[in-house]
Order: sequence, then structure tokens, then C-alpha cells
Amino acid sequence: MIYWDYNAAAPVRPEVAALLSRAFSGGGFGNASSIHQSGRDARARLDAARAKVARVLGCEPKEVTFTASGSESDALALVGAWHARPVLERRRVVTSAVEHPALLGALAQLEREGAEVVRVAPGADGRVRAEDVLHALTPETALCSLMWANNETGVVQPAAEVARACRQRGVLFHTDAVQAAGKVPLSLREVDADLLSLSAHKFGGPQGAGVLVVRKGVDVRALTPGHQEGGRRGGTQNVPYAEALALALELAAAEQPGVSARVGALRDAFEREVRASLPGVEVNGAGAPRVPNTSNLRFDGVEGEALLIALDLEGICVSSGAACASGTLSPSHVLRAMGLTVPQARGSLRFSLGPGTPEAEVEQVLQALRRHVPRVRELAG
Repeated sequence: MIYWDYNAAAPVRPEVAALLSRAFSGGGFGNASSIHQSGRDARARLDAARAKVARVLGCEPKEVTFTASGSESDALALVGAWHARPVLERRRVVTSAVEHPALLGALAQLEREGAEVVRVAPGADGRVRAEDVLHALTPETALCSLMWANNETGVVQPAAEVARACRQRGVLFHTDAVQAAGKVPLSLREVDADLLSLSAHKFGGPQGAGVLVVRKGVDVRALTPGHQEGGRRGGTQNVPYAEALALALELAAAEQPGVSARVGALRDAFEREVRASLPGVEVNGAGAPRVPNTSNLRFDGVEGEALLIALDLEGICVSSGAACASGTLSPSHVLRAMGLTVPQARGSLRFSLGPGTPEAEVEQVLQALRRHVPRVRELAG
């Protein structure tokens, strides 16, 4: 199998798998809220994991909240901060039109509760202009959320500049950094966000573990009431998964410069070769800064789903630029916001590489595209 879908889920790192194996077989099953020895041991492990995450991100341990996913972190950030906002007259939320569906779902809930949500459109390159976001930050704005890097195109958004402007204007700023971790230097010293979301399975941790950083002085109302996680998230903490996330994040951060350089070179070579050998291929997001592992390609005259299936039958795993729901193909909202037509959006595929991607796979994927793109075009024509 050739796995080029790291933006969807990365393989669990061997060190993380070993940690989980030890945790689940070694008797360390105590509840971190219990006062007996087993509970105190679990609490110590949880505190150590929290401190490790804080060191990587450049924040304080008590600002780290463990969740079950990036989607939950996004929802807790937006819905939790909205319900806890100190000035109820502020009813505007500013975001972009290319956010992850998890964030869009949270925004839809806020709209049902009376929020005015402003979605700033990107340029044709998929990048939102900072000045457009800043223009939308009126005195009535309570929250602003802008992703660090886009999950479909890999385009890096101007989160640092927008975060600074929000702090100056007293607007809470959240960034979905799920697709940035392990791909670019990730630090709250770089992007001074009030709230930041991560998901473990994007950088070699287990599926079902996430983080929401809530900076000192920021209040969020729990979606699940309880005393755990500083009152931000009720429920018994999953200590092994918190440890696994922390270890995966630490490893990803340590190797990021070297991995980004190597994978970026592979991605760039892949894009050059596929465009040189096949007509009618464009890079969605070209011209904008992108994370180094992501290539979203538009194949003119091609039904992306048909090409994806053809590649899958050869054991090549990539993602479609469109989502299939209830048997109806819907074009990507990200690509449509960039100005692509419905056929262009449906003709796009995402190729996302990872630390384990060998150089030899580039030629194998190229050969498969050279075989299948003309055939799929002929069938579509």
C-alpha cells in the first residue's frame, strides 16, 4: 500500500504504540481523580503529559486541556468561549470561508443562538488576506477564528498577524492548528492565540485524543460539566491517550525541520513531474505559502472520485477534493470558496505525504496517474 493521506490520519508512531501497550498491559489503570496510590500515580502521569505538551507549545501546563479530538477542541473553543463571553452585547464572530467542517458545525450552532457569523473569503490562491479579516473586526466582535493551515490545500493562513490584531482590539482569537503540527514550527510565541486546537492522529498519536489550549485569563464554559480538566471538560481523563499525544507531539516537533525539508522536496518534485507529464493539471493553492507535505491537484476533465477509486484499486491512498454524503457528491467548500467551478472542485484530489514517505513512491504514484488520468478523462468525455 502507498499511503498518501497523512492529512486524514497519520500512522501511529512505534514509540507511541509501545507506550500505549505498556500503559494498557502494565496495570496503570487508576483514575486520576482518586486519592489512593493508583490514582495519584495516574495523576502524576497526566501532569507529566500536560507539562510536555506545554513545553512544546510554549504555554503553561494549566493552560492545556485534554479532549477526545480536534473537533471537540474546536467546539469547546468556540461554543465554550461564546457562552462565557463577558460582554453579551458582542454578538459577532469572524472566521474564514475555508475552515474545517468541525469548526463550521460549531459556528452553525452559534448562529442558531443568535451570533452574527462573518465568513471572510480567501483569494484565488486559498489564502485569506489579513486586512480583510481585520476589516471585519468591528467593536461588536466577540470571537475570531482562523485556521493555521488548511486541511485540503495546505495553505498557511495569516494567523500570527490576525492574532496580534485581535489582542490589540480585545477580541478572543482561536486557531485550529490541527494541520500545522509537525509540518511547521508550532508555538504560541509565533501565533499569540487565546485558544488553540490540536488532534493527536495528525502527527502520529492515537485517534481519539486532542488538546485545547486555553490561555490564562480566558474563560470557556464546559460542554460536558465536571471538575476534571480545570472544570473545562468533565469526565474521567484518558491518561494513556494524553501520554501518547504528548509523546507524539514532542517527537513531531523535534523532527519537524528535517522532515519538512525532505517531504517538501518530494512534494515539489511530484508536482513538477505530474504537470510536466500530464496536460490540464493545476495546483490548488499555488502561489500561497503551504505546509510542505500537501498537494491539492486539479485534473481538468476528470471526475475526481473515479480517479481516486482507480488509484485505490492499485493500493494508492489519497483523498478527494469533494465529500460524498448520502450518495450525493458535494463539491469542496474550500475549493468553491477559492473560485473553482463545481467540475473543477470535483476534479481535484489531495495528496498528503508524511515522515515515512519514501522517495520511490513518488515515481510509483506518477506512473499510476499517467495510466489512469487519460483513461478517466476519456470515460468522462
